[in-house]
Amino acid sequence: MSDNPGAATAAPTTASDSAGPAVRVRFCPSPTGTPHVGLIRTALYNWAHARHTGGRFVFRIEDTDTARDSEESYRELLDALDWLGLDWDEGVEVGGPHGPYRQSERMDIYRQVADKLLAGGYAYESFSTPEEVEARHRAAGRDPKLGYDGYDRDLTDEQKAAFRDEGREPVLRVRMPDEDVSFTDLVRGEVSFRAGSIPDFVIVRGNGQPLYTLTNPVDDALMGITHVLRGEDLLSSTPRQIALYRALLEIGIAQVVPVFAHLPMVLGEGSKKLSKRAPESNLFIHRERGFTPEGLLNYLALLGWGISPDNDIFTKEEMVAAFDVADVNPNPARFDLKKAEAINGAHVRLLAPEDFRARLVPYLHAADVVSTPSWGDLGKPDQEILEKAAPLVQERMTLLGEAPGMLGFLFATDDQLVLEEDAVAALRPEAADVLDAALAVLEPMDEFTTESVESALRAAIVEGMGIKPRHAFTPLRVAVTGRRVSPPLFESMEILGAESAIARLRALRARLAESA
Repeated sequence: MSDNPGAATAAPTTASDSAGPAVRVRFCPSPTGTPHVGLIRTALYNWAHARHTGGRFVFRIEDTDTARDSEESYRELLDALDWLGLDWDEGVEVGGPHGPYRQSERMDIYRQVADKLLAGGYAYESFSTPEEVEARHRAAGRDPKLGYDGYDRDLTDEQKAAFRDEGREPVLRVRMPDEDVSFTDLVRGEVSFRAGSIPDFVIVRGNGQPLYTLTNPVDDALMGITHVLRGEDLLSSTPRQIALYRALLEIGIAQVVPVFAHLPMVLGEGSKKLSKRAPESNLFIHRERGFTPEGLLNYLALLGWGISPDNDIFTKEEMVAAFDVADVNPNPARFDLKKAEAINGAHVRLLAPEDFRARLVPYLHAADVVSTPSWGDLGKPDQEILEKAAPLVQERMTLLGEAPGMLGFLFATDDQLVLEEDAVAALRPEAADVLDAALAVLEPMDEFTTESVESALRAAIVEGMGIKPRHAFTPLRVAVTGRRVSPPLFESMEILGAESAIARLRALRARLAESA
């Protein structure tokens, strides 16, 4: 369909017709603030619906709020979708037959459509001020907050001229139908709004600025959108949109009235709507902490949908194969960070070893553990350490951001290693004797392998000193890694090598002697 409003001349259909057009869905955020998980969940469901049905996923930007829109936010939206692998078929950055895909570049289109609606009698000029509407309600004994009362629907040309002589600039309103507005929501079933419950609504301000109530449905119409999947907070605006779609059909702008699916709300702590300002809402905080795109998408998919009752872990491809928007649960979904982390941990363990170790590098770099964020740019010694160490932590890691804490000790020089104070403070009284026994057997060893080190230390400490295994090696772990929790100890000591491992044992022994 052309972006010329007058070009849409095909016979109208409904998106739900069995012989109707191919599925076309859209993701149309405003570039304000940082992308949040609720917004991305909406993008995911739209993308999955398009991919499942063989349809088209359109990504456009609603950027007419010049006071709040920002280029930084726009770039963050692109970054978010790119990181998550949610590709789009048409839209910003990639183009398509229905551009431009930014509303700020489509103002002439909206003005032409508004003129057609006015000329066809589907919209009318309204001069009443909010104060006048409220006063009329009060005079009639009605609730003053009922909203617009339809006063200007049938003004004569003389009345309009008189208002203009007073300097008034009319807004443009759409006439709501006199009958109930009903539709079938793919998630919620039959939904109906009683006649008269929705006032005639404004689509163009007095200064000529088009509003969301006009721009969003017009873009859907001209871009051939067949299915609108969006948050349930927009459900109350749907009868207005349907009324406008019907008018757009009549004047030849639209070819379908889209099918709607209103997705469940995402709740946060205390079962309240997840605030955009809440840390768990911020997509990039999750990325910084070490969520994988696979793990986060898997969890976001579960906020209203599931692949099967006994399987919470699935790939993006498996979601596409199984996704049906009709299976989305209409009840609110709560964002559970612990469950999200557990699902991410499952995806971490599914990564191929070479992929896993490469994904650790940016997090190690961010913590100044290595000098570059790219595996390919790492020096050979650092690559060798990661090749040996990554398999030790892959089964233990929930978030990739845990890598510096788990592996940093392997990249630190012996004199740079920081021993965590709580780890040293928790050492048992026999720690010094354990270190002495360890040094006694390790210093003369010719072969410093995982097996030989473990065998010698067990013989000296567990058997020789009679210390239980769960306490026997804690002083060694603290000395070698600086922490109470670490990758497997003996494997870590082999990676470090005899010289470094022994030097660290000596350093802790000397520290304990000083504090004795």
